[in-house]
Amino acid sequence: MTEQKTWSQRFESTLHPAIARFNASIGFDIELIEYDLMGSVAHAKMLAHTGIISPEEGEQIVAGLEQIRQEYRDGQFNPGIDAEDIHFAVERRLTEIAGDVGKKLHTGRSRNDQVGTDTRLYLRDKIEQIRSRVREFQAVLLTIAEANVETLIPGYTHLQRAQPLSLAHHLLAYWEMLQRDWERLGEIYQRVNVSPLGCGALAGTTFPIDRHYAAQELKFTGVYANSLDGVSDRDFAIEFLCASSLIMVHLSRLSEEIILWASQEFSFVTLKDSCSTGSSIMPQKKNPDIPELVRGKTGRVFGHLQAMLVLMKGLPLAYNKDLQEDKEALFDSVNTVQACLEAMTILLQEGLEFKHERLAEAVAEDFSNATDVADYLAAKGVPFRDAYNLVGKVVRTSLAKGKLLKDLSLEEWQALHPAFEKDIYQAIAPAQVVSARNSYGGTGFNQVRQALEAARDRSL
Repeated sequence: MTEQKTWSQRFESTLHPAIARFNASIGFDIELIEYDLMGSVAHAKMLAHTGIISPEEGEQIVAGLEQIRQEYRDGQFNPGIDAEDIHFAVERRLTEIAGDVGKKLHTGRSRNDQVGTDTRLYLRDKIEQIRSRVREFQAVLLTIAEANVETLIPGYTHLQRAQPLSLAHHLLAYWEMLQRDWERLGEIYQRVNVSPLGCGALAGTTFPIDRHYAAQELKFTGVYANSLDGVSDRDFAIEFLCASSLIMVHLSRLSEEIILWASQEFSFVTLKDSCSTGSSIMPQKKNPDIPELVRGKTGRVFGHLQAMLVLMKGLPLAYNKDLQEDKEALFDSVNTVQACLEAMTILLQEGLEFKHERLAEAVAEDFSNATDVADYLAAKGVPFRDAYNLVGKVVRTSLAKGKLLKDLSLEEWQALHPAFEKDIYQAIAPAQVVSARNSYGGTGFNQVRQALEAARDRSL
């Protein structure tokens, strides 16, 4: 027979076994056990502090909770499906350890505010861990960038060659994206760090609890001002999933570039054996599995965000059982983001090498310096739009002759416009093209060095 639950005296019979399995969350909310114990210790101390239970009873309860913590860490506390959820599992074990005094722990709280507290404590820790992962990835980007300020790489728009760039400038674009991710998570942390403990099922409690005392014990910076909002709010979870989705967007964009760069068509990077795999049938292949998996897992995190939005959009106040579905989405997103950040950090740090000779060839084999020809003419007094149209003619003429701009003779240049002089060749040399873009935030080498220094300062 299924065990009679603490709430079951209202009912004449127990749950059908299949419904008990369907209803249970212990299979995944065991992830919250350390946080459930933490919240319960704070609640017990508050109950003793306010005189709702005696100091001796408070000490007994806290000792019992600490025993459960040690049992779990030693692998001796493994609640099964009959426990329904981690909150009931802990309370049941506490009663076995401390006797009837253990039944006093739940005074002045509900599982509704309890699970909200546990989830916030969990997410607070995970946000700090993910922010540390972001910083580690940013540090690798900076290290590679500092070694490649004057390494050139083709820049693209519409996946067409546009203008050459400093490779460091290109990598710093991702550093900036990740900096926003790091800052965004910090902002979300502030809204996660608010305590719903003491909101009860939905309306508060008749007991003279001290919510602020319990919040201080748990290092929350505040408490929910409205009990209905406190037990039903999942905005913080949605915000976290939004931030996680953006992290994955940024990792996926870089992944896509690495996949392209590693292809034979681009051949900008070489993948090392430690971070790539082969084909089961084609022995010549080396596959970019890490960036492909990151690109694939991005959709998984997006899905969790969408699921959470759909979960919340029709819920009336206050708590509804639907909210049990928030945890697997959060847990999986946390694990996915952390794993992807770790894998991409390893890939960049020790799994690929930029092919400098090939990059140098790439920036010299196209018309990505055409804008600089227009700038050259404009600097000599030719209206920019006229210069722009003339350069279009230059490119067309060069293509017809099977030449690049650097291959045109001075006579050919001057036949197109008398303003062209011998210094045109220096003006369109790839390194000069990059160096000349010295406006703030540009790819000019001086600007990139300043950006690197600023990034180091912002990382402190």
